[in-house]
Amino acid sequence: MPRRTPALDRATPDRIAETALLLMDEDGPEALTFRALAARLDISLASLQRRCTDLSGLLDLCLDHLAARLPEPTPGGDWARATEARFTALYRLLVAHPGLLVLRGSRPWLGENLLARLVEPQLADSLAAGMTAEEAIAAYRGMYLLTLGSASFVDHRDPRSARALTRGALAALDPEAFPALTGHLTETVRAVTGHDVYYGALRRLITAADPARAATDTP
Repeated sequence: MPRRTPALDRATPDRIAETALLLMDEDGPEALTFRALAARLDISLASLQRRCTDLSGLLDLCLDHLAARLPEPTPGGDWARATEARFTALYRLLVAHPGLLVLRGSRPWLGENLLARLVEPQLADSLAAGMTAEEAIAAYRGMYLLTLGSASFVDHRDPRSARALTRGALAALDPEAFPALTGHLTETVRAVTGHDVYYGALRRLITAADPARAATDTP
């Protein structure tokens, strides 16, 4: 157990995570270093490293801190509605912190808060609704990957820049070689940052997996 000090008391896990997220949101993912974070927290580097020994530990702390903001599980209710609420809440958290997504990379997200507020209740609800374990896991994974990919595709906090870069790249294409892209430039650029693309795709996945719909379709 680390020795209690005023610095350790100030550097609670929640405060470390909140400050790290703020640092990335303000200055980008490259700004998150242990020295910069310790300075922002007004503690020593050694005190910070007692809380999280490396970048992996710090990112885990940030990810699980965010997951604590997901809706608390509520037993029962409509499967499709609960599923949409969980994944849209996750999507909104992720698009608000693009720097964290950059640093996260392919790291597994297995913190207790995510497991307790998203994974476990989603799988439990799917099983209770009549899915097999394989169906429940496949449905969860499809929605999770859609959410993660949609959130990390562009920096949704700066949609104007993302649209301008996309428009410039597409406008430089040869119309004869790329008629579909250059011929629908406005629609393509709009879809790059449009949240409706995600919400529509999520609802289609939910509809396809909905056990209630599958039951009515059975002859």
